[in-house]
Amino acid sequence: MNIDLNGVVNSAVQRGCAHFDERPSDTDVSLLVIHNISLPAGQFGTPYVDDLFMGTLNCEAHSSFSDLQGVRVSAHCFIKRSGELVQYVPFNKRAWHAGASEFKGQTNCNNFSIGIELEGTDTTAYTLAQYTSLKTLSKAIMQRYPNITIERIVGHCDIAPGRKTDPGSSFNWHLFLTMLKQSG
Repeated sequence: MNIDLNGVVNSAVQRGCAHFDERPSDTDVSLLVIHNISLPAGQFGTPYVDDLFMGTLNCEAHSSFSDLQGVRVSAHCFIKRSGELVQYVPFNKRAWHAGASEFKGQTNCNNFSIGIELEGTDTTAYTLAQYTSLKTLSKAIMQRYPNITIERIVGHCDIAPGRKTDPGSSFNWHLFLTMLKQSG
């Protein structure tokens, strides 16, 4: 897996969305944030996550979508249950994934982070295919953006405590970090 100078992953399905902007000048990309998402909650394989990030979600398609009316969010990448990788925003641009957030005294984590969404919930086990894809992507990100170290890979819950809980108790940090530390 390669990431070009613009932050585009060569092996990802590219779905260019409009929900991003420029990072502040002289910003070092130095944080990787892991999230989860499913729409409707707990349902996988629907087109709705893609629709949300593309700004085309029909909020009348499901009763739980009413609070998403007018919401403009995105992620850099989305990893489906199958392990398929979709990229919405190049890593050199600022995706709108973290919201009100803080990491080690720095606020507005969107400015300096990469956001990866896993198709899942806080309480549903993620698939081995997702961990494998996340490991491969994370290694490529760490090579392209060396300020992102293992210590600078966090969950959304870590940068927005009390507001966010993802990737949740179902995310096996030990497994992921062990895979990440292995060669290859």
